[in-house]
Amino acid sequence: MKILILQAYYTPEIAASIYLTENIYESFAKSGFYVDLYVPFPTRGVSKRVREQYKNKKLEVLFDGKISIHRFSMIPEYKSSIFRTLRYVFCCLKYIYYGIKCKNVDIILISSTPPIQGAMAVLLKMMIHKPVFYNLQDIFPDSFVGTSLTTKGSLLWKIGRKIENFTYHNVDRIIVISNDFKRNIIAKGVPENKIDVVYNWVDEKAVVNIAREDNILYDKYNLSRDDFYISYCGNIGLTQNMDMLLRVADDLKEIKDIHFVLIGNGVYRQDVEKIISEKHISNVSLIPFQSYENISYVFSLGDIGLVISKSGVGNNSVPSKTWSIMSAERPVLANFDENELKDIINQNNCGVFTKAGDVNSFKNAILYLYDNKNKRIEMGKNGRNFILNNLTKDIGTSKYVEIVKSFQN
Repeated sequence: MKILILQAYYTPEIAASIYLTENIYESFAKSGFYVDLYVPFPTRGVSKRVREQYKNKKLEVLFDGKISIHRFSMIPEYKSSIFRTLRYVFCCLKYIYYGIKCKNVDIILISSTPPIQGAMAVLLKMMIHKPVFYNLQDIFPDSFVGTSLTTKGSLLWKIGRKIENFTYHNVDRIIVISNDFKRNIIAKGVPENKIDVVYNWVDEKAVVNIAREDNILYDKYNLSRDDFYISYCGNIGLTQNMDMLLRVADDLKEIKDIHFVLIGNGVYRQDVEKIISEKHISNVSLIPFQSYENISYVFSLGDIGLVISKSGVGNNSVPSKTWSIMSAERPVLANFDENELKDIINQNNCGVFTKAGDVNSFKNAILYLYDNKNKRIEMGKNGRNFILNNLTKDIGTSKYVEIVKSFQN
């Protein structure tokens, strides 16, 4: 069986979910499937030098010829939403071109980012008459409403809903990352038997607990090993409610050994730096996004790990960083919309859940965890056990293989 994959980003680009796709493709290859992956030359989170190097790597062949990575030229990913939109459109045109040329394809696997990719894959399906499996990692235009990029009933929302319905109606399988996602799209008319739920996972062997004395990031970034750390790792953007986080950090700065560490980059990082400077918030450190090789050091850095967003953003999602926090044996402190994440944390006693935007509950949860070291250790071990029993790399990737094999049968 040959799987055609059309993707916006891939290694060596910096994105939180790159490891998931790598794991899936490796599992496909080990199961005897062939993969033809088409992706632009890397742009996100890579230097100009790296981008130039990959211009000479138009084809990479891995796993004894099972995986072929075809890279093509494309305009860089600018911050401007207009240029990003143009890039997505140009990419989709190239995907259709390469999809038509690709021989002996059995299925098309497509991800939901950027949001027009699903509709593009449906158009390609109509041309080459091959089934489409849609990997739904984000629900558009719902997420645009949650991030205040648009409002329900607006022209953009109506266009987004048309694209969404067109995609859902015409793809053959939809793989969603939570039961909340499943309920969302069933309410929009998608038949339940068309949907498979596969939670994102963590490579439990790659993300492990690193003892503080062995964690190289403390020395690299001049962090005291005697302090209590609340760590956030991921995108520092408009939806993560950094304003609230900085407000709480400022309120707690009189407790000298409480320290916040923000690891990552994003469009709001400069604003965060400005707020820290203007308000003289001395207990917050900013660290650049780290390579995947350092992932255990990253998620072992804090005494607790944060999952945080503005209200209305996370109604249907469980951020993948949650699993990395748990895999590193750290309690999860969530300030998030009430969904499956709340149930997982509370039912497994692996952290503290607070409602998105609730400043007082968030602050009190920090102080509770600060005062209760034994409870933190217990929660961390509970989280690791949950991962080992439910969300390992092998468990997650085997479900993708089963879905593809069910098509063969």
